[in-house]
Amino acid sequence: MCKNLSMKILNDFFNLIFPVTCVACGNVLLNNERVICLSCNYNLPRTNFHLEPDNPVAVIFWGRVRIEHTTAFYYFNKASKFRHLIHELKYKGRKDIGIELGKIFGYEMINSPGFRLIDLVLPVPLHKKKLRKRGFNQSECIARGISESMNKPLDTSSVIRIVYSATQTRKTRYDRWLNVEGIFKVTDPTALSGKHILLVDDVVTTGATLEACATEILKAEGTKVSVAAMAMA
Repeated sequence: MCKNLSMKILNDFFNLIFPVTCVACGNVLLNNERVICLSCNYNLPRTNFHLEPDNPVAVIFWGRVRIEHTTAFYYFNKASKFRHLIHELKYKGRKDIGIELGKIFGYEMINSPGFRLIDLVLPVPLHKKKLRKRGFNQSECIARGISESMNKPLDTSSVIRIVYSATQTRKTRYDRWLNVEGIFKVTDPTALSGKHILLVDDVVTTGATLEACATEILKAEGTKVSVAAMAMA
């Protein structure tokens, strides 16, 4: 008891001298807040797609690849604070943002029958060249948070990216599909066999990358794939 009290006093002292601030708005976080304050969390542009089976993310994959359930947690609006959060995650190395938002996302999906029965969480992998350059996979950070809050295992090794492709940002819809053809490989089909896999990405636009990855996963016997993106552009 005394030890816990001492730690609390020490933490309060450090927070007073070096206050921890919300990544979205810059205000000082309260003791029960992590990374993002409750106000910003509440006001981020949620989609609630996890409660709508035929949502806009699902439509992307119709007639292309069989996806069981689909969702994106936020809208990727240019003027929203969420865009700033993703920028801090991807380009400033704030992995804690991805993990924390992933946890919040996971808690929401637990309440959705479609996502509750997944077997494992698998982030869309980066090519090793891009991984070396960036130092981490932002989708893995999100997936790690989802895995923790949903209490599902995280798999970061059974699927790899074997082709280094250029960024998708300025490509047309058609070029995006060509850019990701055959870029993924399942390294351990037995680890995925018979499982319902939640495939996680940061932002979904055309769905080309997710489709390419899901197509390879579905070659493993008895697999099912659901998709969860942190945001939809």
